[in-house]
Amino acid sequence: MPISLDQLLAGYPPSVETSAARVRKALASARRVFIVLDDDPTGTQSVADLPVLTDWSPEALEWALTQGRPAVYVMTNSRSLDPDDAARRNREVAAADRRVDGIVIVPAFGDAGRITVGGVHYAGSVADGFTPVGESEFAGDATFGYRSSRLAEWVQEKSGGELPASSVIEISLAELRTDLGAVAARLRSAGSEQPIVSDIVDENDLRRLSLAVQQAEDAGSRFIYRVGPPFVRARIGQEVHPPLDHDDLVAIRQGGLAENSVGGLVVVGSHVQQTTRQLEALRAIDKPTEVEIDVPVVLTSGRDGHLDAIVDQVLAELPRGNVVVRTSRTRVTGSDAADSLAIARAVSDAVVEVVQRVLAGYPPRFVIAKGGITSSDVAARGLGMTRAFVRGPMLPGIVSLWEPVAGPACGIPYIVFAGNVGDENSLAEVVDKLS
Repeated sequence: MPISLDQLLAGYPPSVETSAARVRKALASARRVFIVLDDDPTGTQSVADLPVLTDWSPEALEWALTQGRPAVYVMTNSRSLDPDDAARRNREVAAADRRVDGIVIVPAFGDAGRITVGGVHYAGSVADGFTPVGESEFAGDATFGYRSSRLAEWVQEKSGGELPASSVIEISLAELRTDLGAVAARLRSAGSEQPIVSDIVDENDLRRLSLAVQQAEDAGSRFIYRVGPPFVRARIGQEVHPPLDHDDLVAIRQGGLAENSVGGLVVVGSHVQQTTRQLEALRAIDKPTEVEIDVPVVLTSGRDGHLDAIVDQVLAELPRGNVVVRTSRTRVTGSDAADSLAIARAVSDAVVEVVQRVLAGYPPRFVIAKGGITSSDVAARGLGMTRAFVRGPMLPGIVSLWEPVAGPACGIPYIVFAGNVGDENSLAEVVDKLS
């Protein structure tokens, strides 16, 4: 039974108005640029006007760091890798030779209905109430599933017991809203990569945590952050960007490869129920042409012929209107998490090939990628995108638009749309705005 927000917050102090300018002022003396290692592109959906890289070569990083922005996003796509490969890639991107005192873990994402209260992480909405995430559909993911809703217990679960819940520093909502000095002191107490979790409900809470973290860092503490999308926005003191409008889209497309193209391409790889509901709404409202990548066929010798037929159909329909390319809705899983991940990679390879061939034959008016791993592979491999700017959200606080600034997709708005955000009509709203 979902719990109302009023019930969750009963007895807690009210939110404390905290400006983004206050965070920027606190950060100014540090003279630093944050490097965000993003496991998939959906992490950019809360920020605006920041550079994005899919290549972490010295040349690419030099370009990004000379753009004069407070943060740079580097897409590692580690979500699509097995644990050993993901660890190896993160070490490759950021070889650190300094100590780390604490790992700040903040998955809260208010715009997408994710909040943490009393140490427990919840998913839901103000309208429908909130459910502990361990009881939500997301907990049952074949590769990334979990049982725990309390963050300290989630740390213990995901570390295989190596990091017991009792070792996790927990920052309460009451403390965060009433005593930043005490929060900074608790952060300062962390040592030897100790996990730190914090209650978060709204943007003010994130900004207050950012102030406390900055205070601790100014005193000598060093942290790595494992966080949800809005944390970076709060940490750099960026205002909440309004959704992009028609003029923003025209400016990106003007003079570009697909300025006069008619149809946009919607690539759907996510299998969560929210995506299925959004696809059904798009089908009813926009009536796009739909083409299905049959996952069981992709895993057989019939793959190449199947993809040839899909590309031919998409190229025939794009000059007339929008086209949805989706994977078959029945989830195909392996015998274990690693096998399921291998299947996911094979399917993603098929999606990438379709996008590459479509881009060469008829550049779409826009490209939307639905799902985390899907959006990473479509950007880096399907569209050959190495450098881009995230320009802002398409909907309030969610669904980011990238402007490619290098590669064959320059001038084509690229929309990163996580599988589990928005309501039933969100996909249709974004397609309508882009069309």
